[in-house]
Amino acid sequence: NLLPFDPARLTCGKICTPATLEANRHRLGLDLPPLEQYVQFVVGLFAGRTYAADTTQPIECAAPCLGYSFLRHQEVLDLILRAMPITLWLTLGGFILWITFGVLGGIYAALHRGRWQDRTLMALALVGYSMPSFFIGLVLILVVILTAGTFGTINSSPWFNIGIAVLFVVLALAMFDVLIIDFSKYSTKFNVGNSGEGGSMAVAFGMGAVAALLAGACVAPVVIQVVLFSSNLYAQGTSIALALPFLLGIGMATPWPLAGAGMSALPKPGAWMVRVKQVFGVFILGTALYYGYEAYSIFANRWVDATEVASSVEEKIKKEGWHSSLAEGLEVAAREQKPVLIDMWATWCKNCLTMDKTTLADATVTGALKDYVKVKFQAENPDEEPAKQVMQKFGAVGLPTYVILRPRTNAPAGN
Repeated sequence: NLLPFDPARLTCGKICTPATLEANRHRLGLDLPPLEQYVQFVVGLFAGRTYAADTTQPIECAAPCLGYSFLRHQEVLDLILRAMPITLWLTLGGFILWITFGVLGGIYAALHRGRWQDRTLMALALVGYSMPSFFIGLVLILVVILTAGTFGTINSSPWFNIGIAVLFVVLALAMFDVLIIDFSKYSTKFNVGNSGEGGSMAVAFGMGAVAALLAGACVAPVVIQVVLFSSNLYAQGTSIALALPFLLGIGMATPWPLAGAGMSALPKPGAWMVRVKQVFGVFILGTALYYGYEAYSIFANRWVDATEVASSVEEKIKKEGWHSSLAEGLEVAAREQKPVLIDMWATWCKNCLTMDKTTLADATVTGALKDYVKVKFQAENPDEEPAKQVMQKFGAVGLPTYVILRPRTNAPAGN
Protein backbone atom coordinates (compact mmCIF):
# COMPACT_ATOMS: atom_id res chain seq x y z
CA ASN A 1 0.00 0.00 0.00
CA LEU A 2 3.01 2.29 0.28
CA LEU A 3 4.30 1.59 -3.23
CA PRO A 4 3.83 4.35 -5.83
CA PHE A 5 2.46 1.77 -8.30
CA ASP A 6 -0.03 -1.08 -8.37
CA PRO A 7 1.73 -4.50 -8.19
CA ALA A 8 -1.36 -6.14 -9.67
CA ARG A 9 -0.99 -4.10 -12.84
CA LEU A 10 2.62 -5.19 -13.30
CA THR A 11 1.56 -8.82 -13.70
CA CYS A 12 -1.65 -8.09 -15.57
CA GLY A 13 -0.14 -8.22 -19.05
CA LYS A 14 -0.35 -5.83 -22.00
CA ILE A 15 -4.09 -6.31 -22.52
CA CYS A 16 -5.35 -5.51 -19.04
CA THR A 17 -9.08 -4.94 -18.66
CA PRO A 18 -10.60 -3.66 -15.39
CA ALA A 19 -12.06 -7.10 -14.74
CA THR A 20 -8.70 -8.80 -15.30
CA LEU A 21 -6.98 -6.25 -13.08
CA GLU A 22 -9.46 -6.81 -10.27
CA ALA A 23 -9.13 -10.59 -10.55
CA ASN A 24 -5.35 -10.25 -10.47
CA ARG A 25 -5.57 -8.03 -7.40
CA HIS A 26 -7.72 -10.66 -5.70
CA ARG A 27 -5.29 -13.42 -6.64
CA LEU A 28 -2.45 -11.47 -5.04
CA GLY A 29 -4.51 -10.71 -1.96
CA LEU A 30 -4.23 -6.98 -2.51
CA ASP A 31 -7.99 -6.46 -2.11
CA LEU A 32 -7.69 -7.23 1.61
CA PRO A 33 -7.17 -4.59 4.33
CA PRO A 34 -3.47 -3.86 5.04
CA LEU A 35 -3.63 -5.38 8.52
CA GLU A 36 -5.11 -8.62 7.19
CA GLN A 37 -2.44 -8.75 4.47
CA TYR A 38 0.24 -8.44 7.15
CA VAL A 39 -1.36 -11.17 9.29
CA GLN A 40 -1.50 -13.53 6.29
CA PHE A 41 2.16 -12.83 5.58
CA VAL A 42 3.21 -13.60 9.17
CA VAL A 43 1.10 -16.75 9.24
CA GLY A 44 2.65 -17.81 5.93
CA LEU A 45 6.10 -17.67 7.50
CA PHE A 46 5.17 -20.43 9.94
CA ALA A 47 2.28 -22.36 8.36
CA GLY A 48 2.57 -21.66 4.64
CA ARG A 49 0.06 -19.88 2.47
CA THR A 50 -2.37 -20.57 -0.36
CA TYR A 51 -2.77 -17.97 -3.09
CA ALA A 52 -6.10 -17.73 -4.94
CA ALA A 53 -7.56 -20.47 -2.75
CA ASP A 54 -11.08 -19.91 -4.12
CA THR A 55 -10.06 -20.53 -7.74
CA THR A 56 -9.71 -23.75 -9.73
CA GLN A 57 -5.90 -23.45 -9.70
CA PRO A 58 -4.75 -22.45 -6.20
CA ILE A 59 -1.03 -22.01 -5.59
CA GLU A 60 0.52 -23.51 -2.48
CA CYS A 61 3.47 -21.71 -0.91
CA ALA A 62 5.19 -23.87 1.72
CA ALA A 63 6.45 -22.45 5.02
CA PRO A 64 8.42 -20.32 5.43
CA CYS A 65 6.52 -18.47 2.69
CA LEU A 66 8.01 -15.08 1.81
CA GLY A 67 5.65 -14.67 -1.13
CA TYR A 68 5.12 -15.98 -4.63
CA SER A 69 6.34 -14.49 -7.91
CA PHE A 70 3.57 -14.76 -10.48
CA LEU A 71 5.97 -13.34 -13.04
CA ARG A 72 8.53 -16.13 -12.63
CA HIS A 73 6.08 -18.71 -11.26
CA GLN A 74 8.33 -19.48 -8.30
CA GLU A 75 8.30 -18.94 -4.57
CA VAL A 76 10.22 -15.88 -3.44
CA LEU A 77 12.29 -17.95 -1.02
CA ASP A 78 13.48 -20.17 -3.89
CA LEU A 79 14.51 -17.09 -5.89
CA ILE A 80 16.44 -15.72 -2.90
CA LEU A 81 18.17 -19.02 -2.18
CA ARG A 82 19.15 -19.38 -5.83
CA ALA A 83 20.85 -15.98 -5.83
CA MET A 84 22.28 -16.27 -2.29
CA PRO A 85 25.51 -18.17 -3.18
CA ILE A 86 26.43 -15.58 -5.80
CA THR A 87 25.61 -12.74 -3.41
CA LEU A 88 27.68 -14.25 -0.60
CA TRP A 89 30.58 -14.96 -2.94
CA LEU A 90 30.60 -11.35 -4.17
CA THR A 91 30.36 -10.06 -0.61
CA LEU A 92 33.27 -12.29 0.41
CA GLY A 93 35.25 -11.10 -2.61
CA GLY A 94 34.66 -7.50 -1.59
CA PHE A 95 35.76 -8.31 1.97
CA ILE A 96 38.96 -9.92 0.66
CA LEU A 97 39.65 -6.82 -1.42
CA TRP A 98 39.15 -4.64 1.64
CA ILE A 99 41.44 -6.77 3.80
CA THR A 100 44.28 -7.20 1.30
CA PHE A 101 44.34 -3.73 -0.20
CA GLY A 102 43.61 -1.84 3.02
CA VAL A 103 45.97 -3.75 5.31
CA LEU A 104 48.87 -4.07 2.85
CA GLY A 105 48.51 -0.43 1.83
CA GLY A 106 48.41 0.66 5.47
CA ILE A 107 51.53 -1.34 6.30
CA TYR A 108 53.38 0.06 3.31
CA ALA A 109 52.38 3.62 4.24
CA ALA A 110 53.45 3.08 7.85
CA LEU A 111 56.87 1.87 6.74
CA HIS A 112 57.32 5.13 4.82
CA ARG A 113 55.65 7.52 7.24
CA GLY A 114 55.88 11.14 6.18
CA ARG A 115 57.38 10.31 2.77
CA TRP A 116 55.86 10.61 -0.67
CA GLN A 117 54.75 6.96 -0.56
CA ASP A 118 52.70 7.67 2.55
CA ARG A 119 51.16 10.83 1.11
CA THR A 120 50.39 9.12 -2.21
CA LEU A 121 48.60 6.21 -0.56
CA MET A 122 46.71 8.59 1.73
CA ALA A 123 45.59 10.58 -1.30
CA LEU A 124 44.45 7.40 -3.08
CA ALA A 125 42.63 6.28 0.05
CA LEU A 126 40.90 9.66 0.33
CA VAL A 127 39.72 9.40 -3.26
CA GLY A 128 38.48 5.89 -2.59
CA TYR A 129 36.64 6.92 0.57
CA SER A 130 35.02 9.80 -1.32
CA MET A 131 33.57 7.48 -3.96
CA PRO A 132 30.42 5.76 -2.67
CA SER A 133 30.06 2.06 -3.39
CA PHE A 134 27.06 2.58 -5.63
CA PHE A 135 29.13 4.88 -7.87
CA ILE A 136 31.88 2.27 -8.20
CA GLY A 137 29.19 -0.31 -8.93
CA LEU A 138 27.70 1.85 -11.68
CA VAL A 139 31.15 2.32 -13.25
CA LEU A 140 31.70 -1.44 -13.28
CA ILE A 141 28.20 -1.92 -14.73
CA LEU A 142 29.16 0.46 -17.55
CA VAL A 143 32.29 -1.62 -18.16
CA VAL A 144 30.17 -4.77 -18.32
CA ILE A 145 27.73 -3.21 -20.80
CA LEU A 146 30.38 -1.80 -23.11
CA THR A 147 32.68 -4.80 -23.09
CA ALA A 148 30.37 -7.78 -22.54
CA GLY A 149 31.24 -9.38 -25.86
CA THR A 150 34.97 -8.69 -25.51
CA PHE A 151 35.21 -10.14 -22.00
CA GLY A 152 33.10 -13.11 -23.05
CA THR A 153 35.46 -13.84 -25.93
CA ILE A 154 38.50 -13.54 -23.64
CA ASN A 155 36.93 -15.78 -21.03
CA SER A 156 36.28 -18.47 -23.65
CA SER A 157 40.04 -18.86 -24.09
CA PRO A 158 41.49 -21.76 -22.05
CA TRP A 159 44.83 -19.97 -21.72
CA PHE A 160 43.15 -16.96 -20.12
CA ASN A 161 41.45 -19.22 -17.56
CA ILE A 162 44.77 -21.00 -16.89
CA GLY A 163 46.45 -17.63 -16.33
CA ILE A 164 43.78 -16.54 -13.85
CA ALA A 165 43.99 -19.94 -12.09
CA VAL A 166 47.77 -19.65 -11.74
CA LEU A 167 47.43 -16.11 -10.38
CA PHE A 168 44.94 -17.28 -7.76
CA VAL A 169 47.20 -20.19 -6.81
CA VAL A 170 50.09 -17.76 -6.23
CA LEU A 171 47.86 -15.53 -4.08
CA ALA A 172 46.60 -18.56 -2.13
CA LEU A 173 50.14 -19.77 -1.48
CA ALA A 174 50.99 -16.30 -0.23
CA MET A 175 48.07 -16.50 2.23
CA PHE A 176 49.58 -19.77 3.57
CA ASP A 177 53.05 -18.13 3.75
CA VAL A 178 54.43 -20.62 1.24
CA LEU A 179 55.33 -17.66 -0.95
CA ILE A 180 56.24 -14.25 0.39
CA ILE A 181 54.93 -11.35 -1.67
CA ASP A 182 56.72 -8.23 -0.45
CA PHE A 183 57.10 -5.31 -2.81
CA SER A 184 58.39 -2.94 -0.15
CA LYS A 185 61.96 -4.18 -0.71
CA TYR A 186 61.90 -2.55 -4.13
CA SER A 187 61.10 0.87 -2.69
CA THR A 188 64.76 1.69 -2.02
CA LYS A 189 65.47 1.53 -5.74
CA PHE A 190 63.06 4.38 -6.40
CA ASN A 191 63.80 6.82 -3.58
CA VAL A 192 63.51 10.38 -4.74
CA GLY A 193 64.98 11.93 -1.66
CA ASN A 194 65.27 11.67 2.09
CA SER A 195 62.04 12.01 4.08
CA GLY A 196 60.19 12.89 0.93
CA GLU A 197 62.41 15.91 0.09
CA GLY A 198 63.61 16.51 -3.43
CA GLY A 199 62.46 14.79 -6.55
CA SER A 200 59.64 16.04 -8.69
CA MET A 201 55.87 15.80 -8.86
CA ALA A 202 56.13 13.65 -12.02
CA VAL A 203 58.35 11.11 -10.27
CA ALA A 204 56.06 11.05 -7.23
CA PHE A 205 53.03 10.54 -9.46
CA GLY A 206 54.77 7.78 -11.37
CA MET A 207 55.77 5.96 -8.21
CA GLY A 208 52.24 6.34 -6.87
CA ALA A 209 50.98 4.68 -10.04
CA VAL A 210 53.48 1.86 -9.60
CA ALA A 211 52.40 1.38 -5.98
CA ALA A 212 48.76 1.26 -7.05
CA LEU A 213 49.63 -1.26 -9.76
CA LEU A 214 51.46 -3.52 -7.32
CA ALA A 215 48.60 -3.34 -4.84
CA GLY A 216 46.17 -3.94 -7.66
CA ALA A 217 47.61 -7.42 -8.10
CA CYS A 218 45.76 -8.33 -4.92
CA VAL A 219 42.37 -6.95 -5.96
CA ALA A 220 42.33 -7.39 -9.72
CA PRO A 221 41.52 -11.15 -9.80
CA VAL A 222 38.28 -10.75 -7.84
CA VAL A 223 37.22 -7.70 -9.82
CA ILE A 224 38.02 -9.50 -13.07
CA GLN A 225 36.05 -12.51 -11.90
CA VAL A 226 32.98 -10.39 -11.12
CA VAL A 227 33.19 -8.53 -14.43
CA LEU A 228 33.62 -11.75 -16.39
CA PHE A 229 30.80 -13.51 -14.61
CA SER A 230 28.51 -10.49 -15.04
CA SER A 231 29.37 -10.08 -18.70
CA ASN A 232 28.73 -13.76 -19.41
CA LEU A 233 25.31 -13.68 -17.75
CA TYR A 234 24.43 -10.39 -19.44
CA ALA A 235 25.47 -11.75 -22.83
CA GLN A 236 23.13 -14.70 -22.24
CA GLY A 237 20.21 -12.34 -21.66
CA THR A 238 20.25 -12.15 -17.84
CA SER A 239 19.89 -8.41 -17.28
CA ILE A 240 19.96 -8.75 -13.49
CA ALA A 241 23.66 -9.60 -13.85
CA LEU A 242 24.31 -5.86 -14.15
CA ALA A 243 23.61 -5.60 -10.41
CA LEU A 244 26.48 -7.96 -9.47
CA PRO A 245 29.20 -5.27 -9.52
CA PHE A 246 26.96 -3.18 -7.27
CA LEU A 247 26.83 -6.08 -4.80
CA LEU A 248 30.62 -6.24 -4.95
CA GLY A 249 30.73 -2.57 -3.97
CA ILE A 250 28.36 -3.28 -1.07
CA GLY A 251 30.65 -6.08 0.06
CA MET A 252 33.65 -3.78 -0.05
CA ALA A 253 31.84 -1.09 1.93
CA THR A 254 30.20 -3.34 4.55
CA PRO A 255 33.27 -4.02 6.75
CA TRP A 256 34.00 -0.35 7.39
CA PRO A 257 31.11 0.50 9.74
CA LEU A 258 31.47 -2.91 11.40
CA ALA A 259 35.18 -2.36 11.93
CA GLY A 260 34.59 1.13 13.29
CA ALA A 261 31.90 -0.07 15.69
CA GLY A 262 33.57 -3.23 16.92
CA MET A 263 37.32 -2.69 16.59
CA SER A 264 37.76 -2.45 20.35
CA ALA A 265 36.01 -5.79 20.80
CA LEU A 266 38.46 -7.66 18.60
CA PRO A 267 41.03 -9.85 20.35
CA LYS A 268 44.63 -8.76 20.46
CA PRO A 269 46.86 -9.62 17.50
CA GLY A 270 48.00 -13.20 17.64
CA ALA A 271 47.75 -16.61 16.07
CA TRP A 272 44.05 -16.09 15.23
CA MET A 273 45.06 -13.60 12.53
CA VAL A 274 47.08 -16.33 10.80
CA ARG A 275 44.05 -18.61 10.88
CA VAL A 276 41.84 -15.91 9.35
CA LYS A 277 44.39 -15.39 6.59
CA GLN A 278 44.46 -19.11 5.92
CA VAL A 279 40.66 -19.22 5.68
CA PHE A 280 40.82 -16.58 2.95
CA GLY A 281 43.54 -18.65 1.32
CA VAL A 282 41.13 -21.60 1.11
CA PHE A 283 38.53 -19.47 -0.67
CA ILE A 284 41.13 -18.09 -3.07
CA LEU A 285 42.38 -21.61 -3.78
CA GLY A 286 38.78 -22.67 -4.48
CA THR A 287 38.53 -19.91 -7.08
CA ALA A 288 41.77 -21.17 -8.65
CA LEU A 289 40.26 -24.65 -8.90
CA TYR A 290 37.15 -23.18 -10.54
CA TYR A 291 39.14 -21.44 -13.26
CA GLY A 292 41.33 -24.51 -13.70
CA TYR A 293 38.21 -26.60 -14.25
CA GLU A 294 36.90 -24.01 -16.74
CA ALA A 295 40.16 -24.30 -18.70
CA TYR A 296 39.92 -28.10 -18.63
CA SER A 297 36.29 -27.96 -19.85
CA ILE A 298 37.23 -25.71 -22.76
CA PHE A 299 40.11 -28.01 -23.74
CA ALA A 300 37.80 -31.04 -23.41
CA ASN A 301 35.32 -29.45 -25.80
CA ARG A 302 38.14 -29.06 -28.32
CA TRP A 303 39.26 -32.69 -28.23
CA VAL A 304 37.76 -33.60 -31.57
CA ASP A 305 38.96 -34.82 -34.95
CA ALA A 306 39.26 -31.69 -37.10
CA THR A 307 38.80 -33.65 -40.32
CA GLU A 308 35.51 -35.08 -39.03
CA VAL A 309 34.20 -31.58 -38.30
CA ALA A 310 35.31 -30.31 -41.71
CA SER A 311 33.70 -33.32 -43.42
CA SER A 312 30.41 -32.67 -41.64
CA VAL A 313 30.41 -29.05 -42.80
CA GLU A 314 31.33 -30.08 -46.34
CA GLU A 315 28.40 -32.49 -46.36
CA LYS A 316 26.03 -29.71 -45.30
CA ILE A 317 27.30 -27.48 -48.10
CA LYS A 318 27.16 -30.09 -50.87
CA LYS A 319 24.01 -32.01 -49.98
CA GLU A 320 21.82 -29.54 -48.08
CA GLY A 321 22.52 -26.30 -49.91
CA TRP A 322 24.42 -24.42 -47.22
CA HIS A 323 26.64 -21.53 -48.30
CA SER A 324 30.30 -21.42 -47.32
CA SER A 325 30.59 -17.68 -47.99
CA LEU A 326 28.87 -15.21 -45.67
CA ALA A 327 28.82 -12.47 -48.31
CA GLU A 328 27.33 -14.83 -50.87
CA GLY A 329 24.64 -16.04 -48.48
CA LEU A 330 23.63 -12.52 -47.47
CA GLU A 331 23.46 -11.49 -51.12
CA VAL A 332 21.16 -14.41 -51.98
CA ALA A 333 18.96 -13.68 -48.94
CA ALA A 334 18.66 -10.00 -49.87
CA ARG A 335 17.78 -10.83 -53.48
CA GLU A 336 15.17 -13.44 -52.57
CA GLN A 337 13.97 -11.68 -49.39
CA LYS A 338 14.55 -14.74 -47.22
CA PRO A 339 15.69 -15.05 -43.61
CA VAL A 340 19.28 -16.15 -42.93
CA LEU A 341 20.74 -18.68 -40.50
CA ILE A 342 24.44 -18.16 -39.83
CA ASP A 343 26.25 -21.08 -38.19
CA MET A 344 29.66 -20.03 -36.80
CA TRP A 345 31.95 -23.04 -36.49
CA ALA A 346 35.58 -24.16 -36.28
CA THR A 347 37.42 -27.43 -36.80
CA TRP A 348 38.35 -27.54 -33.09
CA CYS A 349 34.72 -27.07 -31.96
CA LYS A 350 33.40 -30.38 -30.62
CA ASN A 351 29.92 -29.01 -29.99
CA CYS A 352 29.74 -27.79 -33.60
CA LEU A 353 30.03 -31.39 -34.78
CA THR A 354 27.48 -32.53 -32.20
CA MET A 355 24.96 -29.93 -33.38
CA ASP A 356 25.48 -30.97 -37.02
CA LYS A 357 24.87 -34.63 -36.18
CA THR A 358 21.88 -34.08 -33.90
CA THR A 359 19.88 -30.83 -33.93
CA LEU A 360 20.64 -29.71 -37.49
CA ALA A 361 20.00 -33.27 -38.74
CA ASP A 362 16.59 -33.48 -37.06
CA ALA A 363 13.70 -33.65 -39.54
CA THR A 364 11.65 -31.08 -37.62
CA VAL A 365 14.53 -28.59 -37.58
CA THR A 366 15.41 -29.08 -41.25
CA GLY A 367 11.77 -28.62 -42.16
CA ALA A 368 11.57 -25.38 -40.21
CA LEU A 369 14.73 -24.12 -41.96
CA LYS A 370 13.70 -25.01 -45.50
CA ASP A 371 12.88 -21.37 -46.37
CA TYR A 372 16.11 -20.05 -44.82
CA VAL A 373 19.35 -19.19 -46.54
CA LYS A 374 21.83 -21.19 -44.48
CA VAL A 375 25.46 -20.11 -44.11
CA LYS A 376 28.42 -21.92 -42.57
CA PHE A 377 30.85 -19.24 -41.37
CA GLN A 378 34.22 -20.62 -40.27
CA ALA A 379 35.53 -18.72 -37.24
CA GLU A 380 38.70 -20.75 -36.82
CA ASN A 381 40.54 -18.00 -34.93
CA PRO A 382 37.96 -15.91 -33.00
CA ASP A 383 40.60 -13.36 -31.97
CA GLU A 384 41.68 -12.65 -35.56
CA GLU A 385 39.97 -11.05 -38.54
CA PRO A 386 37.55 -11.60 -40.16
CA ALA A 387 36.10 -13.86 -37.45
CA LYS A 388 36.70 -11.28 -34.70
CA GLN A 389 34.72 -8.55 -36.44
CA VAL A 390 31.80 -10.84 -37.30
CA MET A 391 31.60 -12.32 -33.80
CA GLN A 392 31.70 -8.89 -32.18
CA LYS A 393 29.04 -7.67 -34.62
CA PHE A 394 26.61 -10.33 -33.42
CA GLY A 395 27.79 -10.47 -29.80
CA ALA A 396 29.11 -14.03 -30.06
CA VAL A 397 31.13 -15.17 -27.03
CA GLY A 398 32.03 -18.69 -28.14
CA LEU A 399 31.39 -21.47 -30.62
CA PRO A 400 29.07 -22.68 -31.90
CA THR A 401 27.01 -19.53 -32.33
CA TYR A 402 23.84 -19.28 -34.37
CA VAL A 403 22.49 -16.01 -35.73
CA ILE A 404 19.13 -15.50 -37.45
CA LEU A 405 18.67 -12.45 -39.68
CA ARG A 406 15.27 -11.54 -41.08
CA PRO A 407 14.71 -9.34 -44.15
CA ARG A 408 13.49 -5.83 -43.65
CA THR A 409 9.93 -5.28 -44.75
CA ASN A 410 9.62 -3.15 -47.90
CA ALA A 411 13.41 -2.97 -48.20
CA PRO A 412 15.00 -2.74 -51.65
CA ALA A 413 17.15 -5.62 -52.85
CA GLY A 414 20.68 -5.47 -51.46
CA ASN A 415 19.67 -4.17 -48.03
